[in-house]
Amino acid sequence: MSSVTIKDIAKKLDIAPSTVSRALRDHPDVSKTTRNKVLQVANEMNYHPNTIAQSLKKGTSRIVGVLVPQVRHYFFAEIMAGIAEVAEESGYNVMICQSNEKYENEVKNVRTLIQQRIAGLLVSVSEFTKKCDHFNLVKNSGIPLVFFDRDCNGIHASKVIVDDYSGAFNAVEYLIESGYKRIAHLGGYENLTIARKRARGYKDALKKHNMPIDEELIMHSGLNEEDGAESFKKLYNRLEKKPDAIFAVTDPVAIGAYQVMKERGIKIPDDIALVGFSDNPDARLIDPPLTTVKQSPYDIGKNAMQLLLKQMQNKNSKIENKILKTELVIRESA
Repeated sequence: MSSVTIKDIAKKLDIAPSTVSRALRDHPDVSKTTRNKVLQVANEMNYHPNTIAQSLKKGTSRIVGVLVPQVRHYFFAEIMAGIAEVAEESGYNVMICQSNEKYENEVKNVRTLIQQRIAGLLVSVSEFTKKCDHFNLVKNSGIPLVFFDRDCNGIHASKVIVDDYSGAFNAVEYLIESGYKRIAHLGGYENLTIARKRARGYKDALKKHNMPIDEELIMHSGLNEEDGAESFKKLYNRLEKKPDAIFAVTDPVAIGAYQVMKERGIKIPDDIALVGFSDNPDARLIDPPLTTVKQSPYDIGKNAMQLLLKQMQNKNSKIENKILKTELVIRESA
């Protein structure tokens, strides 16, 4: 069924389309009676304005594109909530695309959003993104661009991230000071900035306390529960001398490891202590509750949208990098 247009409403009321247009915009030239009739018929006919067509006509857009790796976890859902709040307060609509952690999907989504003539783009890259040429298409189209959580090397753009390095360093140092001697790391893919920074924080904490960096204790994989489960199995099975603590790159990875540990009867933290990164709600619900590095995804979203607004309002504004602090939340798993 074709969408209802202003002409359809005008035909039903036997008035000029221009009158309908003015009534929908609450123009003072239109009487209150006519305006109420137009709004009533528009509602009955399920009329929705064509925002893309309006953008083409005015040369402006009120749509902001948001590209996320996935929406299955609380983390990105909370980021999108922060983005939506600021966007709506500023009169913008949000168009969300999901790459499902696939580089090819990310490239397609970027091209689609450019075609939609968005006013600006917020991006968190997939875990397999190594080339960033598609974001140059955004910049060359004159569309303001801001990265959040995960950025892309080589692209000069504003970003909002957390202090991944310090968060990881503090978590591992806490484990060391608690007496743990063989601390393993279930990390993310090394092309991801967040994974590299958290791995560096892990290693530097060991160095500070004159503990050896044993590459056998480090596994690189994805960022979800299934990745954590598989990484822990491989790590545990190949080591003759088992780790006494694990620092995981994300809470989902930690929870994946937790599930395998429970299945195998490994006691947490008596046999192996466990620390994650994010402080997702699930971290508080497992038994024992997960020690983790807290970050605020809602604040990441708000700050990213605020940065984008600034750039949309002034395309000559300077590139800004916002780094949000983290907090170590100590619970019974460590």
